Amino acid sequence: MASDGDIGHLRALLTERGTSTVHLVLQDLDGGLRERRIRLADLERTIGKGTGFCDVLYQWDVGDSVFTPGPFVGEAIAADPASLRGYPFEPHAAWVVADFTGPSAAVSPRRLLQAQVERAAALGLTVTAGFEFEWLLYRETAESLRAKAWGPMVPFAPDNRCWDAISAAINADLIAEHHAILDGADIPLVGLGMELGAGCLEASLGATGPMAAADNAAFFKAATKAFYRRKGLSACFMAQPDLGAPGLSGHIHLSLTDSAGRELFRGPSATEPTGPARHFIGGTLALLPELAALPLHTVNAWRRLSPGNWAPRTATWSVQNYSTGIRAVLGDHPGARLEFRIPGADVHPHLGLAMFLAAGLTGLEQGIEAPPPVTGDGRLEPPPGTPPLPRDLHAAAEALAASATARRLFGDAFVDRFAASRFHEFDSLRRAVSAAERARYFEAV
Repeated sequence: MASDGDIGHLRALLTERGTSTVHLVLQDLDGGLRERRIRLADLERTIGKGTGFCDVLYQWDVGDSVFTPGPFVGEAIAADPASLRGYPFEPHAAWVVADFTGPSAAVSPRRLLQAQVERAAALGLTVTAGFEFEWLLYRETAESLRAKAWGPMVPFAPDNRCWDAISAAINADLIAEHHAILDGADIPLVGLGMELGAGCLEASLGATGPMAAADNAAFFKAATKAFYRRKGLSACFMAQPDLGAPGLSGHIHLSLTDSAGRELFRGPSATEPTGPARHFIGGTLALLPELAALPLHTVNAWRRLSPGNWAPRTATWSVQNYSTGIRAVLGDHPGARLEFRIPGADVHPHLGLAMFLAAGLTGLEQGIEAPPPVTGDGRLEPPPGTPPLPRDLHAAAEALAASATARRLFGDAFVDRFAASRFHEFDSLRRAVSAAERARYFEAV
């Protein structure tokens, strides 16, 4: 429950910014932001007292269909002053993240991440993290997508090539305006520009504390979708929008600093990881097969992990090799870090980072050694003995539900609810038939 002091601190921050309207958001199990728009004067009435939000939030899917028998009741919520961001679509407004404080708190993805941050702190470690995303733009609106039943979509910038300076110049005004919107939402950027193929863009978000990094990622996706839709375009963060699209990534970068200020992944060698880096890698790769439903939480996420894509699809690591599950950036410089390259652009930021951190810390605590690094193509030539990843979301949910480690790290309440939600998500598309499937079987069988 939020204390009166927390609410008072939040009110003071909002007042200092000249805020009169608060967009109070809670995050669902798929990473979407659900909100209540309230006046600043009604802050105390909504936060920490009474029934702030309905707990159906963690009992429905992306289509707002419930997958549990209920009941659905109102629960009190608490807001995090550290989550305060500008709201760039309305003057004198702000975004603030809230969480349940009743029974549903045990299922909250944000609290799941917070628990791992606190676990790191108990080990004397400070975490720094950042996300980078690829996404596709289409010359489509909400109406046109539905009118064509999500059929062939018209790409934005069909002439774009990867990192193309010409495309960047042609679309400079639009990208600069997008950048300004993100600045208005207090989302730090390292880079923003054109990426691989028609309509593809990429953004690298600034490294910061883990909770801020995940919040930044969630707000980034929301602000980006809203900005382009307001321009008559549609931004797509599906991991694999269609057969011909590049697999779209949502990579997570992470580093650790100890209580003496030493960067644990930074060392004298650019090719040999430090002991902590080896153990963090070892823990992540050892636990990835049973925890993969967290960073790969949609049916579509698993389509990206298929032959023909750039995307890594094995529990492997390397030094500066983009084809493996973890890419280690080593050496005696402040950019030394580990990059988790398995997640797609549809990654739930808090769950993806929680899994990476939880598994890596387990490796540190237990001294799990990393397997040999990959020097070739990690997608095609994983070392012998590399544990296979689940084949799809259903298998990943089964592995998560059966994992004693997942239950120890995240609690029974979360594992049971999240696994149930993933089984439901998989089943919701089992009867769906694609155009590619019809083309393959319509005449031949």
